[in-house]
Amino acid sequence: MARAHFKPGLFKFLNDLAANNNRDWFKTHADRYEEQLRGPALRFIEDFEDRLHKISPHFLAAAKKSGGSLFRIHRDVRFSKDKSPYKTYTGIQFRHEEGKDAHAPGFYLHLQPREVFAGVGTWRPDTPTVTAIREGIVADPAGWKKVIGGKRFRSTYELSGDALKRPPRGFDGDHALIDDIKRKDFIGVCRLDQKTVCAATFDRDLATLFSAGAPLMRFLCNAVDVPF
Repeated sequence: MARAHFKPGLFKFLNDLAANNNRDWFKTHADRYEEQLRGPALRFIEDFEDRLHKISPHFLAAAKKSGGSLFRIHRDVRFSKDKSPYKTYTGIQFRHEEGKDAHAPGFYLHLQPREVFAGVGTWRPDTPTVTAIREGIVADPAGWKKVIGGKRFRSTYELSGDALKRPPRGFDGDHALIDDIKRKDFIGVCRLDQKTVCAATFDRDLATLFSAGAPLMRFLCNAVDVPF
């Protein structure tokens, strides 16, 4: 029987954390974090693995408290003016087996009050990687247009992320796809709501969304020479 992994209490916890973002509050509510956020997220990751591997066997669903698919709740404040110690969202990334960080191609789920979405692609890839993707677009413009123009992809995702103001060095500024070549991020975003996430069918629904994003993932993997 299908079961809901996530419950409204997850979003209530994140709302409360946003209003009390300090270590003392978190320490006294650590049981809520475990019961309403980390525990359900880890179970979801574990249960989602089979569905993920039907899309591609090369992406990881690692249900680990540290170093796996679930983003850590602690913020890196070393170079930030905002010293709030905790993230007020939870992120789950199913990254490529050859990826080492969040910038590698991956499938992503973002859970935050009033900001829930699924994502596919690669965010802020390093210079060699972004260059390879841009070269992939130049080498196969028809393939790229087929990906982003596909009916299923367009009806599910919106291309998002930052872009350069000028054409990158070494690329023709008059290229028909220069707006895509200038992208810093190659990600598709699908907006969701909390009710959808808390449904018993969410694992199936998310797999359907990720499947719709598979053409973009396949293009990116081919461009950076990793298997899809």
